[in-house]
Amino acid sequence: MKRSTERILTTHTGSLPRPDDLIALMWAREEGKPSDAALLALRISEATREVVAQQARTGLDIIDDGEFSKTSYTNYIKDRLSGFEGPDSQSFATTDARDYPGYASRLPANPARARTRMPSCNGPIAVKDPDAVVRDIANLKQALRGAQYEDGFMTAVSPGQVARFQQNRYYPSHEAYIWAIAEAMKVEYRAITDAGFVLQLDCPDLASGRTSQFPDSTLEEFRAIVALHVEVLNWATAEIDPDRMRMHLCWGNYAGPHTRDIPLRDIIDIVLTARPAAISFEGANPRHAHEWNIWKEIPLPAGKVLIPGVIDSCTNYVEHPELVAQRITQYAKLVGRENVIAGVDCGFGTFVGSATVDPEIAWVKLGSLVEGAKLASRDLW
Repeated sequence: MKRSTERILTTHTGSLPRPDDLIALMWAREEGKPSDAALLALRISEATREVVAQQARTGLDIIDDGEFSKTSYTNYIKDRLSGFEGPDSQSFATTDARDYPGYASRLPANPARARTRMPSCNGPIAVKDPDAVVRDIANLKQALRGAQYEDGFMTAVSPGQVARFQQNRYYPSHEAYIWAIAEAMKVEYRAITDAGFVLQLDCPDLASGRTSQFPDSTLEEFRAIVALHVEVLNWATAEIDPDRMRMHLCWGNYAGPHTRDIPLRDIIDIVLTARPAAISFEGANPRHAHEWNIWKEIPLPAGKVLIPGVIDSCTNYVEHPELVAQRITQYAKLVGRENVIAGVDCGFGTFVGSATVDPEIAWVKLGSLVEGAKLASRDLW
């Protein structure tokens, strides 16, 4: 994994705005409508080349495929693993919706989220389509040829996050369920790193799970859940060099009150025991932008790297490059400039067809990220 040895490097969280025609093709597949599989595969390949080129033009250093083959960062496993043919999982209300019913009643309907299938687990889990990740790897490798970049990464969902959105109707316990998921997902994890890419493990369950999946658990109960999820993740990645991995945690990629979000301080000691060398987390939105200061007291273990979000992924405000630089510098002065990579709070295309931030503005925000990193680099080197 590249580090910020000469300047602050930049990256993002994974998902990027998809072209409208690709969205239409993916919805046709998702809803079981007659569709041309070859046409969809071709368009995914073409769109991957386009988004890689756009990332390079924007000046991002550590880039990916935009998650263009996936309907979401979590539910894509239904097409790659067996055992997920049960009824769609029931959506759960966040504590925001419970605490502020007026806010909840005013939320606009999200048809894209409603159309996204989240089938429950109703049978033994095993790898069903090992070639899916191979196709993603081939598309990204082809797209990167001739591009200017420092490193490439690919995302894969963590066992705990799969269990969060795809309910268990088969295994005798939550623990048995996530161990079974981990056994199957090992194949995808190894394929990504064996191909030479950095593996990003998406782990919103480690923070966002507190306000949705386990809203009534005590702090100690939830910390025990986080510890279990990290233990399982470490086992699933035991054969992978930590320096070839990064992990992303977040509190939910939506613009809401977030008043019951678990503080980063309350889970960071467990998160730091995870094997991935780099930790990506929200650091720009109004609920978590203050948490940079925990690093005044918490030492960053040797070999670890922080990827704080320094631009928000839920609003159409474009952060000024000087603000971005200030945020980067706050972290760099506490943990060392070589241990900071500038990132984004979360993705800009979490679900197909659902974009909180206008796609054009998303790219402007990413440009501001790059400019802010340049300003910070001038001060830090």
